[in-house]
Amino acid sequence: MTLEDKRIAMLVGPGFEDLEFWAVYMRIKEEGAQIDVVGKEAGVEYTGKSGGLTAETEVAAEEVDPAAVDAVLVPGGWTPDKIRRDQSVLDLVRDVYEDDKIVGMICHAGLVGISAGIVEGSDATGSLGIKDDLVNAGATWVDEPAFRDDNIVWGRVVEDIPDYCRVLVDALADQPA
Repeated sequence: MTLEDKRIAMLVGPGFEDLEFWAVYMRIKEEGAQIDVVGKEAGVEYTGKSGGLTAETEVAAEEVDPAAVDAVLVPGGWTPDKIRRDQSVLDLVRDVYEDDKIVGMICHAGLVGISAGIVEGSDATGSLGIKDDLVNAGATWVDEPAFRDDNIVWGRVVEDIPDYCRVLVDALADQPA
């Protein structure tokens, strides 16, 4: 278990992409990390965009101490467009990024990175639906399944979850405790 000393904040909100949340959650948990499910407020159950899976927030973003986590992960789906409107979510993502900790974003999650002001100058990927948004925010589009650019781990889409998880686990394992 390579991540047993890691604490991860995993964001969730309305219409999250079921697999980009749950498959990533389970893979990181499998490596021994502690994961806190974070949203705009605690104790809210959200249904994934496919309508079958749910996830409940354990803590509100404004209550998460960025110094106490090793990474923040953002799934895609409709969640990024919803949670990017919450200043506490943006502050958490920006603070974790500025502390040189890992920020993982897959599919539409780059929208949160754009609103948090952390994508300018980075290589980026995600759903083709946000390619123009990323480029307009100053990122360089890269059409690859998953990769790490400094302390951001990028994943393209659902089909790329295995690649994204491999890069994510390696990035977290490389990070000093």
